Amino acid sequence: MTVTIGSHVLGGGHPVYVIAEIGLNHNGDVELAKRLIDVAAAAGANAVKFQKRTPEIATPEHMRDTLRETPWGTMTYLQYRHRVEFGRDEYIAVGDHATMCGLDWFASPWDVPSVHFLEDLNVVAHKVASASLTDLELLAALRDTGKPVILSTGMSTIDQIDRALGVLGTDRVVLMHATSTYPMEPEEANLRVIHSLRDRYPGVSVGYSGHERGLQISLAAVALGAVAVERHITLDRTMWGSDHAASLEPTGLEHLVRDIRVIETALGDGVKRVFPGELAPMAKLRRVPA
Repeated sequence: MTVTIGSHVLGGGHPVYVIAEIGLNHNGDVELAKRLIDVAAAAGANAVKFQKRTPEIATPEHMRDTLRETPWGTMTYLQYRHRVEFGRDEYIAVGDHATMCGLDWFASPWDVPSVHFLEDLNVVAHKVASASLTDLELLAALRDTGKPVILSTGMSTIDQIDRALGVLGTDRVVLMHATSTYPMEPEEANLRVIHSLRDRYPGVSVGYSGHERGLQISLAAVALGAVAVERHITLDRTMWGSDHAASLEPTGLEHLVRDIRVIETALGDGVKRVFPGELAPMAKLRRVPA
């Protein structure tokens, strides 16, 4: 089964769909967000992704009054969420910029009002963050949009994934294998789950959302058949914010996309044949003809 997002087809032997997750790495700054969109476009990514919250709904109650040190001073976690949240004008600005750069753009809504907010901006798809996989009300709202849904599966059990797909259906869903550790160590990658998800949900496209340092694990996911790869991006991993350390800097993203395209070419079609480049060595080295 394939899923179409914007002008791109995912699965069915089509090129890997590369999602550069900006998330909250814009730190509430539209110009920084635009610079990150430029980085994604220059690297050859297919899409950029943000996060959209209604802070009063999406912030867990036990976290709201927790104090946090920020570049804007000490504030509660709820105040921080408001400080970095983009509103309609900001999203129009960054969405238009992404479109002009030739990129799809969408976001992870963390609550039902955020779904309606994004639908009003006519996003091409929706992304479900791993933390939201068990929010069945949210999943039902996303299902009702009729848009493709990219579903991350970090911090989730198979039973929880079953339940989520029971709400969403499977005809417009891309499952993303993920482990929600920031940054993730290799021993927690468990990439063979890509095959496990494909076997359990026949016909559902499976990708990979990574939070590791470096490129190797994401590239291995492509070799294992991931139809999409999502990685956080940043201008500088030492910037303030919780996601920067597990993000790729511009050169890293450029190398990721380059190497994914090499792997796609190298995987071939699975049909064993003698390639033209082998003919001269065969004539020189093979003593006994077939």
